[in-house]
Amino acid sequence: MRHDDLTPKRVVEELDKYIVGQQDAKRSVAIAIRNRWRRQHLPPDLRDDVAPKNIIMMGPTGVGKTEIARRLAQLVRAPFLKVEATKYTEVGYHGRDVDTIVRDLVEISIGLVKSEAIEAVRGKAREHAEERMLELLETKKKGFAEGNSGGDPDDVLKKLRSGALDSRMVEISVEEKNTQLMQVFSNAGIEEYGIDLQNMMGNLGGSKQRRRKTTVGEAMKIMTEQEAEKLIDREKCTREGVERAEDSGIVFLDEIDKIASTHPSHGPDVSREGVQRDLLPLVEGATIMTRHGPVNTTHVLFIAAGAFHMSKPSDLIPELQGRFPIRVELKSLGKEDFLRILTEPKNALVKQYQALLETEGVTLDFQPDAIDEIAGVAAQVNGSTQNIGARRLATIMEKVLEEVSFHAPELRRPTVVVDREYVRERLKGVLQDEDLSRYIL
Repeated sequence: MRHDDLTPKRVVEELDKYIVGQQDAKRSVAIAIRNRWRRQHLPPDLRDDVAPKNIIMMGPTGVGKTEIARRLAQLVRAPFLKVEATKYTEVGYHGRDVDTIVRDLVEISIGLVKSEAIEAVRGKAREHAEERMLELLETKKKGFAEGNSGGDPDDVLKKLRSGALDSRMVEISVEEKNTQLMQVFSNAGIEEYGIDLQNMMGNLGGSKQRRRKTTVGEAMKIMTEQEAEKLIDREKCTREGVERAEDSGIVFLDEIDKIASTHPSHGPDVSREGVQRDLLPLVEGATIMTRHGPVNTTHVLFIAAGAFHMSKPSDLIPELQGRFPIRVELKSLGKEDFLRILTEPKNALVKQYQALLETEGVTLDFQPDAIDEIAGVAAQVNGSTQNIGARRLATIMEKVLEEVSFHAPELRRPTVVVDREYVRERLKGVLQDEDLSRYIL
């Protein structure tokens, strides 16, 4: 989908295919993405001054915070990185340095650009791989030039493309990369960089090749990847990857409420506030050195999320609060939401389990009363124990279908009807023991 077509309304419609409800959060991220498109159409002197409006999502676990951000990034083909704020610690303490957020985002971005470039040349790479395979099978040079009984090259090519030769064994050359992981000590901390020592030494010893026996089908995949690597411009991919990370990158900061300081002068709260202060330059816009060069975070969109049960956004340091001007609250999910989640999204749980067991030749026939019962149990258990939102549905579905999943390969009945009684029977022992349900459900 072209970015011109991604109006806020269209973005919300696409998100609706995977996430039930939470319209306020969807509207907020949709506007943020559209503002990026609008910024690209501004005059250069104004474009640099328009920063993204970062977002804080507040709501209990399992209501769709991460899924909204992840699906949004997939929709716009943007580099996306999810990190947990609790994994980072103040400089001087043991833990990850916040600058690794930017470095990881850049690597993801370059990988995304490279995969797109490889996909664009895959057709031509396949043709080159076919030529190499024909030579390997001695049908192009030896088989015909010397009059050997190899057959017409066009016939062999047809067989190759049809898969008739996939099981035949061949021997191919595979390049062995000698990449060593080194630790680089810097002012920002200790980071790991993958350094290709052969490239640094100018390939003095030549590339190391090893022979490998495999089937024609597997060899064609390897050769196609090799040819695609030759056809793409690595330096261009790196440049575009860095640019895309700077202009389109999305960082999802989960559990930001866990680093909010309610009592700044006591114990670990000192370190929590330190993490906030270390994050602040990234969110404000800073230039971070990576192995691909400097990367500026001014236009990276930061989406923070947290349950905020024990704290509130105002417990964050004022400077960081000011960098998240948009705050949206996601609602807890009830029975009606669970009913929709089970059936409506493209990747609904009911559809997933039906597809999984279809591979064993078993058809799951879910009755409406069964889905109603599962949704009701999920809401009931969430209300009486820890509320984990839609994640509760996965644990209940797994328990309900445990027996049929276990016996599926030997089942003689091609169709299993799942109705209300079936669900109650499978959950009977669990629901009667509240303590047991805390662990199983």
